Amino acid sequence: MSKNINRRDWFKSTLALTGGLTVSSSLVSQLLAAPVSVAEESFTPLLNGKTVRLGSNENPYGPSALARKAIADAMNEFNRYAFEPVQEFKKVLAEKEGVSPDHILVVNGSSETLCLTGMALALEGGAVLSAFPTFRSLMDYAEKLHARWDRVDVDDYHKHDLDALATAVKPDTRLMFLCNPNNPTGTIIEGQKYLDFCAEMSKKTLVFSDEAYLEFLEPDEQRSAIELVRKGQNVMVSRTFSKVYGLAGLRLGYAIGQPELIRKISQYQMGPAINQAGLAAAKASLNDKAFATLTRTKNNEALNFFQQYLDKKGWFHGKSRTNCVLFPAPKDGRTILAETMKRGFQIRVWDYQGKEWCRVSIGTLDEMKAFVKAFDEVVG
Repeated sequence: MSKNINRRDWFKSTLALTGGLTVSSSLVSQLLAAPVSVAEESFTPLLNGKTVRLGSNENPYGPSALARKAIADAMNEFNRYAFEPVQEFKKVLAEKEGVSPDHILVVNGSSETLCLTGMALALEGGAVLSAFPTFRSLMDYAEKLHARWDRVDVDDYHKHDLDALATAVKPDTRLMFLCNPNNPTGTIIEGQKYLDFCAEMSKKTLVFSDEAYLEFLEPDEQRSAIELVRKGQNVMVSRTFSKVYGLAGLRLGYAIGQPELIRKISQYQMGPAINQAGLAAAKASLNDKAFATLTRTKNNEALNFFQQYLDKKGWFHGKSRTNCVLFPAPKDGRTILAETMKRGFQIRVWDYQGKEWCRVSIGTLDEMKAFVKAFDEVVG
């Protein structure tokens, strides 16, 4: 397929996603918070203000007080496009991360980074490689533009199988996608082991490190692959304010990579796309260690409660360190989705290795206590 045809496919996809073309339900299902299970394909959740949302890995405690104040203070600028504020924020991020501003791309949540990277790499043909299950948006975008997605199952503990991933790299592998901590399993590859693996794999292909959930780890455990970007290695990192900082609805994130790669990816960004409210809240949240600690502490309390519940039931799960847990569905997924929704809770069902799995996001401790009571009713 020629480069011109590929670019036309990319343009059509972009129009579809921004309202220019009709988007089929199948396409939406694949490009949102996939993977979509067979159970979910036949079930449409009816969310309302009373539904406890345990399906999107959202932060039930945010935005922080500092973020709320920043939004209020910036309101007089909301009539203006954020040209200058974006450039100013890039400088702030660059200083924090120890790189120059041309290493930074500010985006509408990490999902935009995944979309843009998937598009840019797919236009070159070849394959993208990842563990499975993982957050699959980048690979879905790449597949839509005719790239191949090579998958490697997680190991028996629901962690990335590093040896199998290394073996799966092929001559036409354009990118290796690593989500650490991983969504939906919540598991991690520990610190230096992760960085050493990224460094070694970057000699063979571009390594994409999705670190949306990194701040759920304790500060002394948070080893970001940005260290490798600083060293000039072929690594790209995605960060977001949607999770620990509770700004999912404001859509603000950033990518860090070598300047040439950032320029390559940014040419597909549709702008001006960044909103003033998101920028103000993100800037205030960036060094809000107190709120990050609050979120981490409360999340761990609720997470431990829920994982202990699963242990008492004898249901397998990887050791999650984030705000979601994946475990085998104890009943058919369609029933679980429908019956939990009737009781006021929304969760997800994933397909993996021919089985159905429940992915439950971690809410407040009170929400998790109420959920396990409802779930016991559902599964009998």
